[in-house]
Amino acid sequence: MTVKTPFQIALLPTVFGIEFIVALAGNLFALWLLLVKERRIWHTGVVLSCNLAISDLLYVLTLPLLIVYYAMEKNWKFGDAACRIEKFLFTCNLYVSIFFIMAISLNRCVALACPFFTRSYIEPSHAKAASVTIWIIVGVISCPVLKYATIWQNGHANKTLCVSYSEGNHADINHHFNYKVFLAIFGCLVPFLVTFTSYFVVIWVVWRNVSITPLEKCKVAVLVASVLVLYAVSFVPYHIFQTYHLYLRAKSPKSSVCWAYSMYQVSKGLASLNMCIHPVLYMALFDSIRVACCGKSPEDNGVERGK
Repeated sequence: MTVKTPFQIALLPTVFGIEFIVALAGNLFALWLLLVKERRIWHTGVVLSCNLAISDLLYVLTLPLLIVYYAMEKNWKFGDAACRIEKFLFTCNLYVSIFFIMAISLNRCVALACPFFTRSYIEPSHAKAASVTIWIIVGVISCPVLKYATIWQNGHANKTLCVSYSEGNHADINHHFNYKVFLAIFGCLVPFLVTFTSYFVVIWVVWRNVSITPLEKCKVAVLVASVLVLYAVSFVPYHIFQTYHLYLRAKSPKSSVCWAYSMYQVSKGLASLNMCIHPVLYMALFDSIRVACCGKSPEDNGVERGK
């Protein structure tokens, strides 16, 4: 049984509509800045952030389907293949985002803690190899979504639903729950630990460095705060409420807990919010973090000498 709550119909089309506009504009602008303004200094941070922006743009293009879906009171008109692709792209975007944020945090941590090693041995080609690896890993762990996701005919309401898994087979429900637990641990918990360990080192090094100005330290604090907001608002609630909701369904497939399902749906809308926050992370590459991590580049010094 699938629960339909009125707030989904009233709230989610507006939420997804705002996210579509903000994420599309923000990520296109950020990608333009990265490709045009930063092409002269194509360092590892730019490579990683470009991949993050591309992932956001791939998923944001599917949001109009969800807007129409919820505006039509959860009636999917786009077929089974489009349903599976939307669920797959949502999963890919979520975990590509998490893994690239982890990679960006590691990159900044190493650049600050080991600046001479970074300048001597870390090249943009390494970031490109890491990017390909992340896309492959996320693509592989997201493939089961194509198996589980499907459309489902709700005979009582005469509507076609796009669901994450078929509720007809209890074994499938258990397998789907185990799969989601794996994603929560491997795709969220492990990157969470790596990301915040890295940023703890970043903050420790920056605050001890007397050559870094208070303004640059403040920008680093804003960067770390934005990542905290991402996890607190988008990533962690989604995985907690999704896991709890699926646990209840696996335990008793015929029953539903409305509040758990409602919170799961709210957290899914918030999970998509990460696309709107990512441009804040990109902006940090242009000034304070680049200088704080690697010092002034030869080009910067040349500009100063020419003044």
